[in-house]
Amino acid sequence: MHAYQVGSGGLHAYAWWPVPSQVLFHALLVLDPLAAVLVARARPTGVWLGAGVMAADLTANWWANWDDVLRRPLAYLQGMVGLPAMTLFGLFVFVTAAPLRQAFLGTGPALRRP
Repeated sequence: MHAYQVGSGGLHAYAWWPVPSQVLFHALLVLDPLAAVLVARARPTGVWLGAGVMAADLTANWWANWDDVLRRPLAYLQGMVGLPAMTLFGLFVFVTAAPLRQAFLGTGPALRRP
């Protein structure tokens, strides 16, 4: 999504967002694929990078949308797009991060020999 938005809006795609969020969203163009490649290669650092990137992305999105969520909470519950979808995916990433890292390290419960 960030690649699409930067591709269609250029460097000013996030001009209405706070500056730290703008920097983060542009950095995600590198950090997201890097985390995906590291996880695909079963690198434990990719798991923590992915979880950290997800935490930063969720924080920035909730921070920028918080006032509108409070004004129109039902609008954010209609359909599974935007913040609800991102939040559910973030929860998936956080819940699976430690077990996935253990599996990559070969210390997960499923990988232990009796």
